[in-house]
Amino acid sequence: MASIFTKIIQGEIPCHKIAESDKYFAFLDISPLAKGHTLVVPKQEVDYIFNLEDDILSGLHLFAKKVAKAVEKSVECKRIGVAVIGLEVPHTHIHLVPINNIGDLSFDNPKLSLSQEEMAEIAESIRKNLE
Repeated sequence: MASIFTKIIQGEIPCHKIAESDKYFAFLDISPLAKGHTLVVPKQEVDYIFNLEDDILSGLHLFAKKVAKAVEKSVECKRIGVAVIGLEVPHTHIHLVPINNIGDLSFDNPKLSLSQEEMAEIAESIRKNLE
């Protein structure tokens, strides 16, 4: 059975897409810790990040770097925090979260509730800053 992320990649579930290549996909998290919280996934559905082939793993990080730089230009923050937890969805994904202090990256923090319009504006801003 396809993961929710595979369904997003295939267009079966809508998302606020940030970037896409032949092997990777980035989109806004629907329950963000901060404005601009983005998920970066390989299109290949592999549950555990360290089970990815080396070339896919390294490419995923390079793709995430490109997306992180765009998020950083779009959302006021000190850094882009990076987290790989891998328990909530059985499809490798990297969280890119705008942060101002270490506590901002805690997944115990309350999630933001943003309107679809806000999400669309944030996504558009990030897309404009992709290099």
